[in-house]
Amino acid sequence: MTITTPRATGTPLVPAPAAETAPVPADTVTFTIDGVETTVPKGTLVIRAAEHVGIQIPRFCDHPLLAPAGACRQCLVEVWAPGRDGNLAKMPKPQASCTLEATPGMQVKTQHTSAEADKAQHGVMELLLINHPLDCPVCDKGGECPLQNQAMSNGRATSRFVDVKRTFPKPIAISTQILLDRERCILCQRCTRFSEEVAGDVWIDLQKRGALQQIGRFDPAVLDFAGEEPVGAAVEDTSGRPFASYFSGNTVQICPVGALTSAAYRFRSRPFDLVSTPGVAEHDSQGSAIRVDHRRGVVLRRLAGEDPAVNQEWITDKDRFGFHWQTAPDRITTPLVRTRRADGTRGELEPASWVEALEHAAHGLREALAPSDPRETARGAAVLPGGRLTLEDAYAYGKFARVALGTNDVDHRARPHSAEEEQFLGHHVAGRTLEVTFADLDAAPAVLLAGLEPEEEGGVLFLRLRSAVQHTRLRVYAVAPFASRGVQRLDGTLVAAAPGTEAEVLDAVVPGGDTAQLAAAAEALALDGAVILVGERLAASPGAYSAALRLAARTGARLAWVPRRAGERGSVEAGTLPSLLPGGRPVADSSARVDVAAVWGVEHLPAEPGRSATEILAAARAGTLGALVVGGLDPADLPDPAIAREALDRVPFLVSLEVRRSEVTDRADVVLPVAPPVEKGGTFVTWEGRPRPFPPALVSHQLSDHRVLDRLADELGVELGLTSLAAVHGELDQLGGWDGVRVEAPAADAAEPPAVAPGQAVLATWHLLLDGGRLQEGEPFMAGTAKRPAARVSAGTAAALGVAPGGGVVVSTDAGSITLPAVVVDMPDLVVWLPTNSPGSAVRDALHADAGDLVRIAAAPAGAIALTDRPTDEEAGA
Repeated sequence: MTITTPRATGTPLVPAPAAETAPVPADTVTFTIDGVETTVPKGTLVIRAAEHVGIQIPRFCDHPLLAPAGACRQCLVEVWAPGRDGNLAKMPKPQASCTLEATPGMQVKTQHTSAEADKAQHGVMELLLINHPLDCPVCDKGGECPLQNQAMSNGRATSRFVDVKRTFPKPIAISTQILLDRERCILCQRCTRFSEEVAGDVWIDLQKRGALQQIGRFDPAVLDFAGEEPVGAAVEDTSGRPFASYFSGNTVQICPVGALTSAAYRFRSRPFDLVSTPGVAEHDSQGSAIRVDHRRGVVLRRLAGEDPAVNQEWITDKDRFGFHWQTAPDRITTPLVRTRRADGTRGELEPASWVEALEHAAHGLREALAPSDPRETARGAAVLPGGRLTLEDAYAYGKFARVALGTNDVDHRARPHSAEEEQFLGHHVAGRTLEVTFADLDAAPAVLLAGLEPEEEGGVLFLRLRSAVQHTRLRVYAVAPFASRGVQRLDGTLVAAAPGTEAEVLDAVVPGGDTAQLAAAAEALALDGAVILVGERLAASPGAYSAALRLAARTGARLAWVPRRAGERGSVEAGTLPSLLPGGRPVADSSARVDVAAVWGVEHLPAEPGRSATEILAAARAGTLGALVVGGLDPADLPDPAIAREALDRVPFLVSLEVRRSEVTDRADVVLPVAPPVEKGGTFVTWEGRPRPFPPALVSHQLSDHRVLDRLADELGVELGLTSLAAVHGELDQLGGWDGVRVEAPAADAAEPPAVAPGQAVLATWHLLLDGGRLQEGEPFMAGTAKRPAARVSAGTAAALGVAPGGGVVVSTDAGSITLPAVVVDMPDLVVWLPTNSPGSAVRDALHADAGDLVRIAAAPAGAIALTDRPTDEEAGA
């Protein structure tokens, strides 16, 4: 279609009458823009309608995912609209098209057809540039700056401003990660609107008025208020706290100038020197689209990719900044083989060729499978892949275990787990893709969360839920010990449950329940489209998954499982569970085994379900297992790290496939280096079951896990056939989903609550988004925005312990103790919450305990808690 642009005149644009006028739907509006008649839904902004017909209007404050603000005034257009008499009349002044809704018969002229609109836009641009520094050559935004681009297209060729520009001290660190150059700010309010509307972290806002107005955090000493109160701040927000939001990096990306910059990227590169590659974030199961920017083989930054179906245009700071682990100094780049001393004891790891390392690994595995000494009691081999793998690599570990090692002893769950969870995954999760999606959450009337903290365990999920709360009035119910700050920002209703009582509480969600919260949750879940989201933490609560299935059946709500790690859902689909083959096929089903064996080209597969990760490690610790093949697994993540370390020490032969040096590689007999996500292609699978393929960003000689396992199988005399992604995908396509009899639903009973003696409490715990995880190492700026760890207790528990305001508590077991500041929140008595793996709070390592276990608790000695260690009100969730 060819569109002819009319000349700019002072008369309204009247389109020629159509020969036949089709009826216009009642929920649409027909109007004209630059002579082009268009029909749009009611409520459509003029600037959106212009985009729809391909007409560009300059803008700075406008963003499609933020509410209209009309702050920058760069999008001014000339508008004619029908008056009360039905005649077209020109509005006296140009209007901001980003706040103006299209109305029937309206006629809009942009800068392309109106001299008035063009002049207005030039005038606004001139005002914006009056105090803006001309430092484009050193500005991080230079080369990708909307202000640069639109100053050329919609501004004056020369400046008439001859006075001294306003300057400020710079940069201002509004957090350890985000730096502010105030003189560059054009007050578009994108950052403050994102923080308030999307993230709910209102820690920056407009300060003062008129020519002195600026953006910043509420710190009079920094922003020179001289005792004045910030204009835009609520009373509770005037403390000058850092902008320590999990989503603060998004403000840097949407800033249309270089006012907000990242401390990690500042002055590192020019945008036009970077090579960009699309990718998928590897930190959680949300599958966020990202853009990997690299130069000369080094990744310098990551940005949010645009994907309306998943993360829209937002990512967490962990996804944005947490990539330095892939190039850490302890990166393993060559195979390592442990030597044997003359006395037969284990020596040191030494570099070896791939041929030597694979031969050594194959020899050790063969010896484990068929010991040369018939008196040897340590027999067989098992596989522990870890939960960070791509779909293709997980598939390779599962096939390697069954075909090369002849065992179903394979389990990717490097975390607390249970037989009930495995049964739940086989029954309800494996092979059931896209039954609940982000789009379903957007439209859901109610969502119940059980064993899941969205902000901490799935950042993008939190943003999508918060958007639904604001725009579609979604009601959120959280089965948890207390309402965290994340739940509060979702306007969530707490359904209080002490750790281990989740099954009892879920069974009590019935009409007319014992409490108003239970009854309201039951009523909400009975509405069409309601969703129940359960997390992996329910594995530590006996009967909880069974109760969740009963609740879904009772209310008609749909049920989805949301794990924490990126590789968990893909590993379930790939069959890295002791009782599951790819596609949700039960190992115990002979027809399922025949299906898989036909594709794999083998006569038969092991029929007995294998052992779980905990059972595998127990066997290794007891000296009955001959060998272990371990992927990216961290013992500190396991239910009892001490037992895991003992098992790794005692197993006769240990093969580790790893990116960086770890506790496993330090104990391994053979270390085979593998490529990190940035150096390989693959597919992560989201909690929805949505495949998220990504290409390699960097050229590398390192091999992905599936290629290493294929070579190792060759050394064992077995053809795995997984030399390429295409080969893996070919087999996955052949297998498809399972349409046979599924695993039966679990029907586990709830556990009896433990008897809590004086001085004891029940432990509650979960991971914070930013904690002590290995994939966050190497990024000190991001680490500075993490929440400070604290122990949460009820007022009754604090009073019973004699904890003074500002004091702390000591939580201990026979294994060790943790001392943290105490925060009093509304939660059940005799319960204490600790972050699972934050600095100073490594719960599993220090206490050898997990959620639902009994721990000792006491008030900390005076002076044990430094003032700087105490969390802010926001960090505490108060």
